Parts: sequence; C-alpha cells; structure tokens
Amino acid sequence: MMEKNLKLEQIKTDLTELCVKLRDRHVGSEGNKKAARYAADRMMAAGFTVSQPEFDCIDWEYGPAVLRVGDEQLEAYISPYSLSCEFQGVFETASTLKELQGKDFEGKAAVLHGELCKEQLMPKNFVFYNPEEHQQIIRLLEEKKPAAIVAITTRNPEMAGALYPFPLLEDGDFDIPSVYLTADEGRKLLASAASQLYLKIDSNRIPSKGSNVIGAKDGQDLKRIVICAHIDTKKGTTGALDNGTGVAVLLALADMLKDYRGKYGVELLAFNGEDYYAASGQMQYLALNEGKLDQIAFAVNIDGAGCVGYKTSFCCFNCEEDHLQLVQQVFEEGKSVQIDPWYQGDHMLFVMNQIPSVAVSSENLFDISAEIAHTPKDTIKNVDMNKVLEIAETLKDLIYHIK
Repeated sequence: MMEKNLKLEQIKTDLTELCVKLRDRHVGSEGNKKAARYAADRMMAAGFTVSQPEFDCIDWEYGPAVLRVGDEQLEAYISPYSLSCEFQGVFETASTLKELQGKDFEGKAAVLHGELCKEQLMPKNFVFYNPEEHQQIIRLLEEKKPAAIVAITTRNPEMAGALYPFPLLEDGDFDIPSVYLTADEGRKLLASAASQLYLKIDSNRIPSKGSNVIGAKDGQDLKRIVICAHIDTKKGTTGALDNGTGVAVLLALADMLKDYRGKYGVELLAFNGEDYYAASGQMQYLALNEGKLDQIAFAVNIDGAGCVGYKTSFCCFNCEEDHLQLVQQVFEEGKSVQIDPWYQGDHMLFVMNQIPSVAVSSENLFDISAEIAHTPKDTIKNVDMNKVLEIAETLKDLIYHIK
C-alpha cells in the first residue's frame, strides 16, 4: 500500500508540474520547452537514455481583434497564427464552394459561412489527412487574394475539440489574415445593411524551437516497443486530459521499468506537435526513422486517458490474434473496456505503416472531445490519479509479456 501511495504521489507531482505550474504547453512556448526538459529529466532519472531532437516551429502572440460593421462592433477571435492587418472596405460573402469560385475578393474582406465553415480546414501543408475539398478552398482563397477573411463557425469536435466557435483556419503557412465569429455574431454581420467593415488584427508569429523527448532502453532483441503520448497543448489550455495524463503514464512507466531487461527494447516517446498545425514533432520522428519503422514491434498511444468517473478504453489496429488476445487480457484485467477504433491520434503514424498498435483513452473519449478538449475546462480536476497508475501498470504488463 505504501508503494502504491508513493507512485500516486509522484503522478500527482508530475501532473501538477505539467498542468498547474507550467499550464500552457503549446509548441514553441517556454512552457512547452520546460515540459520537455522535465520529462527528459524524469526519464533519465529512471535510467533511460534520453534524446531531444529539435525542430523549427512558430510561437504565436496576439492582442485584441476589432471588427465593426456599420456602427456595430462584433466579437471576433483571431485565428491561430494569423498575420496582423488593419482593413476598412467592402466585404463579399460566400457560403459554398461554387459561390467562392464565382466571387471577386481581391482587395475586399471575404466573409465565409455555411457549408464552407462546417469544419476546420486542414493546414495547407498537412500530410496525414487533407481532404481535396479543404485543399480546393485554400487554393481558391489564395488565388482570389482577399485582404482578410471573416469566418462564421459553429462546432466541430472531431477536428477542433470543444471550442465554440472554432477557428476555420489554424495554419502558420497560410498568409491571409483571418478571424472567426459565433453564429450569433455572424448573423448580425450577414444581416447588416452596411456594405463595408473595419477589421484590425494584432498578431505576431515568433520563430522558435520545439523537441520530441525520446527515452530508450535496450532489450535482447533489436526491435522495440514504442509507448507514446503528446506533450503539447493548444495555446491557452492546461491540457490535463489532452494530454498531461498521457505524459504522466509515460513517466510512471519509466519508473516501473528502471530495471527492465526484457526481450524488446522500450522507447518512451513524448511527441511534441499533436495539437500544432504542422505536426512538426511527428514529421521529424518519421524522418529520423525513415527506412527503420520495421524495427518497431508494437506501438501504444495514450491520449485523453484517466478521466474521473469513466473506465479506461483501448482499441487495436493491425493486431494478429496472439497480440489481440494478450492486449484484451492485460487491459481487461486492468479494468479497461474495448471500444471501436478512433483515428485522430498519434497512433495513426504507426497504424499507417502497418505496425501493430493500441490506442488508450477514456471510455467517454468523444464527450471529452466535444465538451472539454482544447478549452480552459481541461484541468487536473478531471483526472483520476488511480486510473493513470492502472494504465502504467497495464502497459508494464503488456511490455513484459508481448511476443
């Protein structure tokens, strides 16, 4: 009992450091760099060989947005990584791809709504998932050269978490200044008799650095098991479930594997960039492992785990029958439930490369996405420390028994 209490106390310490003291861990920020250093130090203390390969990224600062139509001021939010601007002039609206194709926006503000704003557009250079319709919209906007974009959005939990409204654009490679509004504010704009608007955006991109944190222990075999969780957050959020708990599992597991001498090597991987528009940490990891991904015998990703009042969930990808049975056995013994596969996490890097993989979360994953993720609600109060410990112990079991 005393040993369990010590482990729980360490988990609480780790989550307090990541989600209370550091708070914001968005890529490129000082909080993000301190979080990476903290994770690296914890892994090294457990005897892991640790590396922190760096990548270039953008930090982002912003001030107020001012949007007026006629004499009415509307509440607007600056799109993440938007450029600054001050614009006063005519605006044109578009709600469909066909309307967008037919409008002349050059030198005007483009007010987008309806079908064009039903979901967050993937960044223009994002390689993992980028629908053709999104690419078309981005291309048309760049070709038509509006002076600024005003997007009227609602909810899109699959891509934007619980944010309302959500930013239509979140892309440091897209250079048209933009803001976004709620549907209520948007209706005021669309109903206005005025033909012109005023928009001022105070925003600044700052060149910065980020890094993954990779803790490694050799096994008897050249192949390795990768356990990963992303360490970054959306700007302005403490990211307890998304994804402080995942990192806390990695660190608890590091302590449990201090004397590991198993068959496979173990790699504890704190990805940096799952909530960043360019997924730079993930891209870097793939580049560093080009031609060597077949050295990964198994992969586990933890994201959204440890929610108070809900069981841990797991789902499997590319698993042969022996792997599937083992995963089901160790997780069900750890009081977890199997759910349908979900495809929005870092496990997809491994899944797409045919590596047997497991995604670990909470059974209310989709409620977390719709109500908590990417908002100030995502605090340590939502975390059950005992579940974080259970997950780490389950993964330890899996590592020792996987063939």
